[in-house]
Amino acid sequence: MDLTQFITKDMIWVQTPCQDQDALFEMVSERAASQNRISNQFLEKLTEREAVFPTGLQLEHYGVALPHTDPECVTEQFIAVLTSEAGIRFKQMADASQETAANLIFVLGLNEPHSQLAVLQQLMGAIQNEEHVKALLAATNEDEVIETLSQVVLHLKGEEKL
Repeated sequence: MDLTQFITKDMIWVQTPCQDQDALFEMVSERAASQNRISNQFLEKLTEREAVFPTGLQLEHYGVALPHTDPECVTEQFIAVLTSEAGIRFKQMADASQETAANLIFVLGLNEPHSQLAVLQQLMGAIQNEEHVKALLAATNEDEVIETLSQVVLHLKGEEKL
């Protein structure tokens, strides 16, 4: 299983115009809905889950968020990838009283438990290396995001160096 199999150019936003979490969730949901990837409950459930189980992670130099929701809300699996130079506020996973400005956001639209676990493991491996995060944030278009993520996955598998 490779996380890049769930990423398509139309679900990538390099330097998203969104200023906050609500706008980001709405934008991703609208695009996913237009492609029949989600149920009409996706946005509501995504927002609710993030409020109860925040997904923001503060790294040394960057913030990352991994919002996701119930598998029942996803009809076709996807991962949306968004970058934001200014960062979008997310409550931290480890301490919900703290916030982080997420520069890199992966919205997970997965409906199979084994897919979700494998993807989360790969994403955690990727973001634990700030060079990987830096490379993703340096991408200037959707193709570069996909290519960088492909290289990161190969690196995590020990098949290639970044």
